Amino acid sequence: MPKKNSSPDPSLRQVVSADGTEISYERHGDGPVVILVAQALADLRDNRRLAALLAASHTVVNYDRRGRGDSGDVGSWRIAREIADIEALVDAHGGRAALFGASSGAILAVDAAAALPEKVAGVIAFEPPVIVDDRRAPVPRDLADHLQQLVDEGRGSDAVREFHRVALGAPSFMIHAMRLMIGPWRTMVAMAQTAVYDTRLCAGLQDGTPLTGDRWSGLRAPSLVLLGSKSAPFMDSGTRGLSTLIGARHATIEGAHHATPMMKPAALMPSIVPFLDEVLP
Repeated sequence: MPKKNSSPDPSLRQVVSADGTEISYERHGDGPVVILVAQALADLRDNRRLAALLAASHTVVNYDRRGRGDSGDVGSWRIAREIADIEALVDAHGGRAALFGASSGAILAVDAAAALPEKVAGVIAFEPPVIVDDRRAPVPRDLADHLQQLVDEGRGSDAVREFHRVALGAPSFMIHAMRLMIGPWRTMVAMAQTAVYDTRLCAGLQDGTPLTGDRWSGLRAPSLVLLGSKSAPFMDSGTRGLSTLIGARHATIEGAHHATPMMKPAALMPSIVPFLDEVLP
């Protein structure tokens, strides 16, 4: 099980989640509160560019999800525990906030909005990785168990490689190139256990069949699902399917792709800021 960093960053703030897990975060700016929910194998550093842009008009809470960075990880993983982490952050910042999540973080953001209808004012989901048709292969239901076995055997690098290959569909040459970037690869390997968490988080949403069920029946907050025009075709089907299921608005950002929130977040601002201005007091 991941352990908290033995040399925590003194610039970070902390809240304690319901199960006693200490969650670390940065806070920037002033104004209505927006919480950034990171994608798979990412920590708060990956959202700093986005946080800096939003901080011009908002209080931005950029946090390490459990098992990442300086946050702890207590007990066995459940979606409810990650939702409780978000609730602790909301409660520490006035009791009401909007959420922005990318990729698997978008799934968690929608989950939290559905579970916390009195506390989440709005949710933005950038490219939630749902697979609703045959535009790409479904993610095997046993992938999380396979990744967990690799982590338990001390093969975190292999777990990260398999997550990229199977869950993300990354080609071999791309994975090889990532492994040559020693620092970033080591960072991801340190978070290998959380790849298991995100695989379980998305279970049932990546089977290649239309979305059904009442997972988000509690959702009351306005929601916006975003797609990049340069992303894989299955993302178009998936984001539109999710939008229809939850009654969200859907918008395509010209020139954006799956990594845009980390690499060029300015492209998102014309879509994000008007939505936040509408849903936040």
